[in-house]
Amino acid sequence: MAARGKNYNTAAAKVERRPHGFEEAMARLKEANFAKFDETVEISLLLGVDPRHADQMVRGTVVLPHGTGKTLRVLAIAGSDKVQESKDAGADLAWTGPEAAEKITAGQLDFDAIVATPDVMRDLGKLGKILGPRGLMPNPKTGTVTMDIGRAIKEIKSGKVEFRVNKTAIIHGILGRKSFSAAQLLENFTIFVTAVQRARPASAKGRYIRSCHISTTMSPSIEIDLNEIDKLSQAERA
Repeated sequence: MAARGKNYNTAAAKVERRPHGFEEAMARLKEANFAKFDETVEISLLLGVDPRHADQMVRGTVVLPHGTGKTLRVLAIAGSDKVQESKDAGADLAWTGPEAAEKITAGQLDFDAIVATPDVMRDLGKLGKILGPRGLMPNPKTGTVTMDIGRAIKEIKSGKVEFRVNKTAIIHGILGRKSFSAAQLLENFTIFVTAVQRARPASAKGRYIRSCHISTTMSPSIEIDLNEIDKLSQAERA
C-alpha cells in the first residue's frame, strides 16, 4: 500500500476509529478535510446480500432533496415528436435514435446521463459496449426509459441519482459537496439510506446494512453507528 501523505495523516488523526452518530459524523467530515477544492461527499454501504444471485441484486434511484452539487449534462434520445419536449424540459442534447447511434459511435460522449423513450431503444442496442461500461445505458428500472421524458430530465437535473450494489456487496453513492451545510448533507444521507432500505430484496436474510461510512474525495472515512441506521428503519416502518 502506498504511504499516506502528511495532510491525510493529519486529517485522519481527527477521526476516531469508532462508530459515530449522524450529526457528529457530519461535523467530523467538515473538520477532517484538507483539499482546497469543493470535494464530493461520498457514502459506502456494505450490504448483507450475495450479488451473485439475481434475486439479491440491489439497485434503484433516489432524488436527493439538495441535489449532488453537480450540474449534469443530460442527453435525451427520443422520437422526432419528443425531441422538442426534451429540449423544453432542459435536456442539454436531444437526438433521435438514428442520430444518437451515429454520433455516439463516432465518439460524441460529452454528457453525464441519458434518458430515452421506449421506441428508440432498438437504435441503442448496438451501443451497449460503449454505454454499458460507463453506466450510461438507459433502463426502465431506473426511470431512464419512459414516455414521460420531460419528467425524467427534470428529475435528473434536480438531483436524481442511481445506486447499484457491486460484486463485493457494496453500494457507493454521492451525498453532495463539502460546501453543503451539515443539515443538507444529513437530509441527503437520510433520503439515500432510506431508498436503499426500501430496495431490500425479499431473499436477504439477517442484518441488511452491515456497515456505513462517509468521506470526502480525499479525506479518511468516518464510520456511522448502525443504531442510527436502525432508527431510520423503524421510522420507515412506523
